[in-house]
Amino acid sequence: MASFGQQGYSLDYFQPRPANGLGENTVNTQYKLILSGATNLSADNRKLVESVRAAKAEVVRENSTAAYRVNPADAVTSSGSGLDPDISPRYAALQVHRVAARNHLSVAEVRRLVDRHTEGRTLGFMGDLRVNVLALDIALRELVAKH
Repeated sequence: MASFGQQGYSLDYFQPRPANGLGENTVNTQYKLILSGATNLSADNRKLVESVRAAKAEVVRENSTAAYRVNPADAVTSSGSGLDPDISPRYAALQVHRVAARNHLSVAEVRRLVDRHTEGRTLGFMGDLRVNVLALDIALRELVAKH
């Protein structure tokens, strides 16, 4: 199983939203730093439309299993900053079947894990329900280690 810190994402774990920075920092060139921020592309911008289409195809390909075919929703667009640790419970649920199959866990076990890591609205009324992908993946790794 892949570990945290490796280049790229392992499909054994839950995936975040797409993280597309605006470019690289040209001031401090000692480190490769990605600048965050929204693209501000309009909904009919060809570059944005193609990016969303490609992301949708990738999400369907990666998360569909022999017995389960996904239909992505918020899985295909980046956040306003381009760097967001949270995904919606709906996107987490979309990934449950793949994560369960790849880790030899039951779908019910993985659903319970997502439910336990779903956070409520800030102060009970601001924002949306959310799941922190890093916290969820750490809990997943601990669950897999117990099996």
